[in-house]
Amino acid sequence: MNSKIATLIGFILLAALSRFLPHFPNFTPMMALALFSGAFFTDKKQAFLIPLAAMFLSDFFLGFHNLMPLTYLCFAVTVGMGMWLQQHRSAGSIAFTALASSVLFFTVTNFGVWAFSGMYSKSAAGLATCYIAALPFFQNSLMGDALYTVTLFGGFALLERMVPKLRTV
Repeated sequence: MNSKIATLIGFILLAALSRFLPHFPNFTPMMALALFSGAFFTDKKQAFLIPLAAMFLSDFFLGFHNLMPLTYLCFAVTVGMGMWLQQHRSAGSIAFTALASSVLFFTVTNFGVWAFSGMYSKSAAGLATCYIAALPFFQNSLMGDALYTVTLFGGFALLERMVPKLRTV
């Protein structure tokens, strides 16, 4: 295993382990981790499997819930967004994809809560109520995704400058 791959895996494992630290609801590194993995792993299989394995292992200890398929779907789509960044890496495109992944997660998972939980009436008003109730969690997701995206992308860029052999695959 080359040093770049080992370093990327280290970043991913540290981010996944941070889920065990106390944090605000939805203020986690997971969408940033997915984006980062897609952006830096040139092997598509590694880009998906390594972060998905880290997420699965942390979920194994934290617990699963009935909306996990939607969560993992959003995670996988975000890895795909990160792959797009391999050819379009700029501060603006990183910020855009981080925001897009937050919106994707919010939209899909809260639709799932509305559709499958029985907490809200199956009407347009029930769906709107579900999304409105989730806005504080969305705020936390946006802040967490922004912080962790800057930390992962910025930290790795800084490390690449300090250790030139990390710039190669």
